[in-house]
Amino acid sequence: MKSKHYIKGRGAQLNAHNRFLKHIYEQREDFLEFCRVEGEEADKNKTEYIPVFPKTVVNKVTSPDVGMGYSLNPYQGCEHGCVYCYARNAHEFWGYDAGLDFERKILVKKEAARLLEEKLQSKTWKAATIVLSGNTDCYQPAERQFEITRRCLEVFYKYRHPVGIITKNALVLRDLDVLKQLNAHQLVGINISITSLSEKTRRLLEPRTATIKRRLQTVKTLSEHGIPVNAMLAPIIPGINSHELMKLAKTAADHGALSFGFTVVRLNGAIGQIFTDWIKKAMPDRAEKVLHLIQDCHGGSINDSRFGIRSRGEGKIAEQIHDMARLARQKYFKNRAFPKLRTDLYDQYKNGQMKLF
Repeated sequence: MKSKHYIKGRGAQLNAHNRFLKHIYEQREDFLEFCRVEGEEADKNKTEYIPVFPKTVVNKVTSPDVGMGYSLNPYQGCEHGCVYCYARNAHEFWGYDAGLDFERKILVKKEAARLLEEKLQSKTWKAATIVLSGNTDCYQPAERQFEITRRCLEVFYKYRHPVGIITKNALVLRDLDVLKQLNAHQLVGINISITSLSEKTRRLLEPRTATIKRRLQTVKTLSEHGIPVNAMLAPIIPGINSHELMKLAKTAADHGALSFGFTVVRLNGAIGQIFTDWIKKAMPDRAEKVLHLIQDCHGGSINDSRFGIRSRGEGKIAEQIHDMARLARQKYFKNRAFPKLRTDLYDQYKNGQMKLF
């Protein structure tokens, strides 16, 4: 049973302290009571879209644990509100907190498509798959209004450049026309995140994401159009969704996914505080058990920064998770493979050989 203090429709339940700020700003209830006026109370849970103007949008990914070389994030912060999200910590670099600010204050890079085109026009750029998202979801609710992701996809197609997508939103199907064009040249691969088959769990872990039913339908629709889909069954959280791994893999395969990936949850930086506070409010009956199970996967801590281990976990529980994953691949994904995207077409475009198309 959830705590009465649970903030409905959000993942994080607090404003976490930003480690880069010297001062902590808090709203004192006694002061708010003094200032309160008669009438309807303002909506404290509203999302704010804030335009930002970076000089570049393509980021080189240096972490050896992340399976991508470059990423592009049209938005910083994410209204989906996934409580475990590792990207929360990045919001601190923008002067906001990793908790409620991450979900309420969404930074919008309106010039992303133009900056991407400038990058692809650079004489020094060599084609390598650029992944849309990587940090925050490129198809989060803001995309309905701003359509930045769609414009970026059109740039990728114009230059015949490979692009990957990571999302848990069915909004990706809005751009099926461009995705089909890219896929005709083997230039796109899509990763659909499916964390649970339980709507109750999904609503708690990922409060503003697409339903499980819609995500599975998205996998099916993309697959029926020949667009390669990898199911991201991540993160696996022992005591919450770890028991679902085999069934998740089978369901993803049944809907047409060519492969799946997973990680064992880790709660670095401010996420440890945010997750701990959340689970004690959202799942108070099993909070301590889940936290202990996570610690068991990371040498006694919920925080793990060790390359090569942090996303895999270690110990008996992590081993059981990996054993289930191996069995699932043998059982449900035999003779399936996620294709390698082409890079040669961009080189031809760059060399003025568009006649080959």
